[in-house]
Amino acid sequence: MAALGGDGLRLLSVSRPQRPSESAALGGPGPGLCCWVSVFSCLSLACSYVGSLYVWKSELPRDHPAVIKRRFTSVLVVSSLSPLCVLLWRELTGIQPGTSLLTLMGFRLEGIFPAALLPLLLTMILFLGPLMQLSMDCPCDLADGLKVVLAPRSWARCLTDMRWLRNQVIAPLTEELVFRACMLPMLAPCMGLGPAVFTCPLFFGVAHFHHIIEQLRFRQSSVGNIFLSAAFQFSYTAVFGAYTAFLFIRTGHLIGPVLCHSFCNYMGFPAVCAALEHPQRRPLLAGYALGVGLFLLLLQPLTDPKLYGSLPLCVLLERAGDSEAPLCS
Repeated sequence: MAALGGDGLRLLSVSRPQRPSESAALGGPGPGLCCWVSVFSCLSLACSYVGSLYVWKSELPRDHPAVIKRRFTSVLVVSSLSPLCVLLWRELTGIQPGTSLLTLMGFRLEGIFPAALLPLLLTMILFLGPLMQLSMDCPCDLADGLKVVLAPRSWARCLTDMRWLRNQVIAPLTEELVFRACMLPMLAPCMGLGPAVFTCPLFFGVAHFHHIIEQLRFRQSSVGNIFLSAAFQFSYTAVFGAYTAFLFIRTGHLIGPVLCHSFCNYMGFPAVCAALEHPQRRPLLAGYALGVGLFLLLLQPLTDPKLYGSLPLCVLLERAGDSEAPLCS
């Protein structure tokens, strides 16, 4: 995800043309007030999401099943109510998106199959090196691995594993819903799609700082290491958030970012240092380089809006007078 370069980066960084003010185009308040309402709404959503994790008082660590179950409840409640924040934002700003609220948030059927498959394929290409590394280090061959993956018992074990459900289902779904599907429609009319792609992940990155509290509380490492780890996690999650925001805008769907989020949670951060010391490091490093190269090459074609139908956020900006938003073509 760190490699949003090439044509993809050019698309994200093109300056936006001059356009009529939002108040003239949409009949709402001035752009200054619209921006303040948008930023405050996003900040409220981020604080509510993180705050929901701490409404339960417990001396147990975050990975304890009882803690995970309680947090499931509070996070699902906050996430279910988050569209109301977008609805309130719409009423306060007077902005009329020209489409339903659910469609604006990426819940639509048009283009859903390519939106589910192509972003995930693109992300797997980026992780070509780590996938090769995982295959080399796996004691079983491909046939045995497929049997395990497709076995009903394996899925039954996963569905009863609280940590697996948190990392692969609940966290990707709720975080993408709150930090992408709800925030981007509010930020885009204020600052445009390009800046919104990079602003939205800041809320996402800051929201992960709450892990510092638990690490300090349970003394899992030295204070310096904890803050260094938090800074790294902020950087990684911010870059990842920009990538999934880019996918959300370019596809107009929530399903792609959710699946990519789940996949990346499973893979974790690429073990580059281990790859450098691997017995088969030459083909492995070649796989890393090939994956990044193909990712940059395919980033624009596989996220071409023509593959996914009408894009709700682009329709919203067209109504605001920005008919040449670079991410919309």
